[in-house]
Amino acid sequence: MLNEVVVLNLEVARSLAAPYAGRGIPTEDLEQVAYAALVRAAADFDPSRSSDFLAYVVPTVRGEVKKYFRDHGWTVRPPRRIQEMQASVAVARAQLQQLQGREPTLEEVAVEVDGDLALVSEAASAGGCFTPTSLDRPLTDQSGSTIGDLIPADSTDFDAAEARVMLWPVIRRLPPRDRKILRLRFFEGRTQQEIGDELGVTQMQVSRLLTRILRDLRRAIDSDPTDALGA
Repeated sequence: MLNEVVVLNLEVARSLAAPYAGRGIPTEDLEQVAYAALVRAAADFDPSRSSDFLAYVVPTVRGEVKKYFRDHGWTVRPPRRIQEMQASVAVARAQLQQLQGREPTLEEVAVEVDGDLALVSEAASAGGCFTPTSLDRPLTDQSGSTIGDLIPADSTDFDAAEARVMLWPVIRRLPPRDRKILRLRFFEGRTQQEIGDELGVTQMQVSRLLTRILRDLRRAIDSDPTDALGA
């Protein structure tokens, strides 16, 4: 059952990693973290305490991805051409300021490094990428609030609902009996034998049906993830 739960919710894990993609950490790394968190969450989930698996797994996976991103992605990585130009701009600025006794203009810096003005301007503005502002920094000198306080807390109920909305376009295409089997297995926590008794089939037939249903879901998602999610 653990493997079935993980497979059914792989797309949920992938969607939770997606908001952090393209921000300095390879997407594959983020997805691997999300998948590993999903496996741990599925193993730790106790259906006797709660019947809502998504309400448990979504904040758990999201928390692991956010922690990984925080630990490995604080530094914003601009394109290589900007990184290389930024180093030249920093040196030129320091030299010109020492010679002129004032802050040089971008035009003067561009002449000094023999570079395009637009590229020099972009490189100059990228300086903050290497020393990001801490979320613990106070909003003002007199304020007790920090920048991090402006970030809204995650809503567990909203996240679970969001995951259901994402999965429903795929599941609703299944025949009624397939949807019923998924509901009995993953939302009501029925055993394969109990499902078989309700449907009038054997436990072995239920096992084969679940294998086929999960395979169909994977194919639907892999063939066209955008269409499968109703986007």
